[in-house]
Amino acid sequence: MNIMYCGDQQMAQGLVLSLISVLKNTTEPVHFYILTAQITNKKQQFLPLSDEFVGRLDHYARQFTPENSVVKFEITDLFTAEPPVANLNTSFTPNCMLRLYADLIPELPDKILYLDTDVLCRQDFSQFYHQDLSDGEIAGTLDHYGKWFFHRQLRLFDYINSGVLLLNLAQIRRSGLFAKCRQKCQRTRMFMPDQSALNRLCHTKIITDTKYNEQHRLNQDTVFQHFTTSFKFLPRFKIRTIKPWQQKLLHEELGIYEYDDLLKESTKLLTANH
Repeated sequence: MNIMYCGDQQMAQGLVLSLISVLKNTTEPVHFYILTAQITNKKQQFLPLSDEFVGRLDHYARQFTPENSVVKFEITDLFTAEPPVANLNTSFTPNCMLRLYADLIPELPDKILYLDTDVLCRQDFSQFYHQDLSDGEIAGTLDHYGKWFFHRQLRLFDYINSGVLLLNLAQIRRSGLFAKCRQKCQRTRMFMPDQSALNRLCHTKIITDTKYNEQHRLNQDTVFQHFTTSFKFLPRFKIRTIKPWQQKLLHEELGIYEYDDLLKESTKLLTANH
């Protein structure tokens, strides 16, 4: 299995949590690929993940099986060559757009599962990973809120969430999908730019069950839980963003305790002396 993450130093805690959750829910060898870059916008500077940190993750992953691996790709040069100018200073971190450069990295395999760093795995995901992608460029789940407001194709609901995406990278390279998305991000300011570009420009999506990217309510069959921003309407309207590393809020606001062991293990890995 091939898994891809994108992020900077600020996302280290989420990355560790997500990676551990994947390792604990598969018996197959996993090759993790991390895309990171140094990016400066008007608000702040984003620093790439260090070799030492990635080496620590690689050592941890190999304890499950020696065939596992964690590899970093520092792609500052690729990002600088085609910066998403129109969306560089939005409220969304520019790191989310790093996935759109994956087609330019020849070392990445033809099939790869992209995960946001606020996605946790709860169950075996082999059925999702090994699905047939020959007729599609990407496979994903409908966006919980966006499916009601955005519509790109003939079917009623077709707007997918980009936090869990199974990528047919070989087909994406042939079709130029990511190249088109990068151009769109350069020229057009968008809400959730990477997700919007993918939905506007991809015409061969495979839409999968909600359990593979549950963004709203944890269910017994949930495979991947994605901690996105949610809206609470009663007794009064409230915008709520709770991330999986915020243990107190997980307990008090969501009543979720099942990730406590993951949080404990991730803290050990993050604070280990090397």
